[in-house]
Amino acid sequence: MIAQPNASHFVNGCWMEDSDGALIEVINPATGEVIAALHEATPAVIDAALAAATQAQKDWATRKPIERGRILRRAADLIRAYGESLARLETLDTGKPLQETLVADWPSGADALEYFGGLAPTVTGETIPLGGDFAYTLREALGVCVGLGAWNYPSQIACWKAAPALAMGNAMVFKPSEVTPLGALQLAEIFIEAGLPAGLFNVVQGRGAVGASLVTDRRVAKVSLTGSVPTGRKVYAAAADGVRNVTMELGGKSPLIIFDDADLESAVGAAMLGNFYSAGQVCSNGTRVFVQKGIKDAFLARLKARAEKIVLGDPMDMTTQMGPLVSAVQVEKVMGYVEGAVAQGATLICGGTRAGLFVEPTVFADVTDDMVLASEEVFGPVMAVLNFDSEEEVVSRANKTDFGLAAGVFTADMTRAHRVIGALQAGTCWINTYNLTPVEMPFGGSKMSGVGRENGKAALDYYSQIKSVYVGMGPVDAPY
Repeated sequence: MIAQPNASHFVNGCWMEDSDGALIEVINPATGEVIAALHEATPAVIDAALAAATQAQKDWATRKPIERGRILRRAADLIRAYGESLARLETLDTGKPLQETLVADWPSGADALEYFGGLAPTVTGETIPLGGDFAYTLREALGVCVGLGAWNYPSQIACWKAAPALAMGNAMVFKPSEVTPLGALQLAEIFIEAGLPAGLFNVVQGRGAVGASLVTDRRVAKVSLTGSVPTGRKVYAAAADGVRNVTMELGGKSPLIIFDDADLESAVGAAMLGNFYSAGQVCSNGTRVFVQKGIKDAFLARLKARAEKIVLGDPMDMTTQMGPLVSAVQVEKVMGYVEGAVAQGATLICGGTRAGLFVEPTVFADVTDDMVLASEEVFGPVMAVLNFDSEEEVVSRANKTDFGLAAGVFTADMTRAHRVIGALQAGTCWINTYNLTPVEMPFGGSKMSGVGRENGKAALDYYSQIKSVYVGMGPVDAPY
């Protein structure tokens, strides 16, 4: 199946092509078929996108927030109306099963557009009494924002970044991952259909050099990246050179702590969702599963039985529960971690093999903190199960990581649950569930997992700035 868009880029409300840009072949991971051929953005395309965004943003920021919100809500309705076709495109682009993309990818993006569309008119300033004088504050747009997307949830990420940016009166130039570039182009078309003025959401394709050109351009006020820690370091440094606002949602090696009083079936289910959903290619996955020794054997037995029933196959088949990894490069990386875990003495419970770009759901037990599998982000369907005795011990071990994106706790003791969550160094946490990310809840990490937050009311703080105004009501009292 071919998914060739009308052109590689979408700039100022129109399709744009420049064949001088380097070729980007879009591969269907399930078949290896080239489903589209695009070109990287040339300097001319990048300049056109930034110029269009700069011009369009000025008028957009002056519109009533309720008008901006109305357009975002229309876009959400269109996404839902086109749900099945968008899900199929996402499956072709990413390799994720259709049963996932129908409910988790574009639908999450639609929720973000609806939520921020409704939130836009509620953002107000405040008045500050100062005796006879007073002050007031205004919440203003930043200007032109750059969004840099990741390949695992490409369309959701595009919506998560565009929604708060546009709601607050900004414009955006979005560069999707070169591995999964198709969904953002569809979003750009949907925005125009919904009534968004041309130039406010532009999509340009490219690899790292294109992203660097965007991040360092003087017209850019803010950069929002979803990606790896190494990429985040580079983008953060480049943005800092221009004193630009940033949001960084980076990697993780998140702990999922299961106490021996936890509901076993729920804990096993959450561990599987936190390691095998989207073939494990989720930044917030709980890939270090700490299991208290009292239930270790029962946990591993149920985990093995349930993991071995996961159906791998054609992502377009609604019975398929796990698709391929996104690329051959990713498969080689993941299998390297599998081989390394075996070499370091971890016990293979199930999985551990590959077929093409498919990797079996894999579980290792008896993993220790010093193993590579327990310290580095795998980004594939490989779970590390570690043993622990006491609460104090597991909290200390869980925090011994440079990452701080997410964490989870399973226990019937709610006092302990809140106590442990309070002690864990992570930005997004769950109790007796895992990896649920409703748009109403802020999402983001601490330490090397990033800065800033996406979603929730908190996201608006990262796409706006406060202007303070002092109003003098009497004569100026000068000492000279």
